[in-house]
Amino acid sequence: MNSTVLITGASGGIGEELARLFAAHGHDLVLVARSADKLQSLGGELARTHGIQSRVLTADLADPAAPPRLFDTLQVQGVAIDALVNNAGFGARGAYAEIAYDVEARMIQVNVAALAHLTRLFLPGMLARRNGKILNVASTAGYVPGPFMAVYYASKAFVLSFSEAIAEETQGSGVTVTALVPGPTETNFAATAGNQDTPLFRAGAVMSAAAVARVGFDGLMAGKRVAVAGFSNKLTVLSTRLAPRSMLAKITRKLNS
Repeated sequence: MNSTVLITGASGGIGEELARLFAAHGHDLVLVARSADKLQSLGGELARTHGIQSRVLTADLADPAAPPRLFDTLQVQGVAIDALVNNAGFGARGAYAEIAYDVEARMIQVNVAALAHLTRLFLPGMLARRNGKILNVASTAGYVPGPFMAVYYASKAFVLSFSEAIAEETQGSGVTVTALVPGPTETNFAATAGNQDTPLFRAGAVMSAAAVARVGFDGLMAGKRVAVAGFSNKLTVLSTRLAPRSMLAKITRKLNS
């Protein structure tokens, strides 16, 4: 029997590329996103190409009721999740005093609360079976303060810290937790966040979603706690350990301006 992987934010970008990798390696899929049409098309393609089963569950993770609803649906269907990929997330650029708070609240719900809730729902079953993997998509943003994207950067700091903590809690249990740390990536994220024309994306080393997904997949399978995508992003992470946080905030301000 194939193992089953649940991937949030699977309709495009890193989530879609991860779905393609898992399917190519014989894993059944549960694809979650808001767009039913895109999910159905992707799931059907991967099922035909790789001979795996693909389920599609539409959900808006900005709704606090979405995680338990997803979990309950799979429980009723008798589907055990062997690997959980918390990929869904979005950002918004602008001064914190100017961005509508309902946008920031939705971001916190999707990037932080839904990720934590889904982990809490599916982790006990993995622990009981002494087998499971969790991949949480963090960011190099999680290592620094993020002026003009304050909540997004803070949300990714949560993802990174949370993932490393749960990885330690589950050590020796048969369950591993991995934080994937991409930097600027060729997805719809920048257009949605409104920072596609900032120095961060204009001058930085932008990786393809497929390349980032491969780092995440390989890191998850190897049981790594943190998988940083790309050499330049590894240098970025290293540099954050050496520079004062006040300096990091000033640098990030320029990159997001």
